[in-house]
Amino acid sequence: MNAQEHPTITIDVALDRRTAREALRAILHSILFHRLFGTVKPQTFDVLDVTMPGVSDSEMEQLIADRVDMLWKGIENGANKRGQQIVITFSEKRPRKASWFQVYMGEEEVAWEQWIVNAEMRQPKTERDRQALDTALASTLQKSLHTMLTHTSSERGRTAVPLITNSSGISPFPLRMVVKVGGVEISGT
Repeated sequence: MNAQEHPTITIDVALDRRTAREALRAILHSILFHRLFGTVKPQTFDVLDVTMPGVSDSEMEQLIADRVDMLWKGIENGANKRGQQIVITFSEKRPRKASWFQVYMGEEEVAWEQWIVNAEMRQPKTERDRQALDTALASTLQKSLHTMLTHTSSERGRTAVPLITNSSGISPFPLRMVVKVGGVEISGT
């Protein structure tokens, strides 16, 4: 999975304990809202007066809740205040290339796009610091929405999506969401 082979979109966000879960949940839902191609039942998330789109699907909601909880546990277990990531990778299944001594090699997942949400935890010391952090977070949420819309509607964002050959379910493509704390992956598929 090389960044040169597929688009990688990065969103950097500074959070405090009060807004972290809510903001991460809204960002992840918004990414999925823009990248799931099945029948999506929409919902919205309001975080610091910023309304973000989301996906009303129990499986996706559980996946997001699990990953946000994993990141939170990593933070609670004394992880550095920086270096937390949630990475969403969209892939397609392709036939594995056969070698000269094997006829059928099965399928492999090949990434076509990756989203990286870098989270930095901050602890405001005063009410003024909290207000400044809230203002910065609201601005970051608005910028992340703009990034999502700009990328998914751009030529590069549209051409990254492979042909949809399977119309079952909410996503015709394999989706992997992992949590990394300090560069170490702490979750599976």
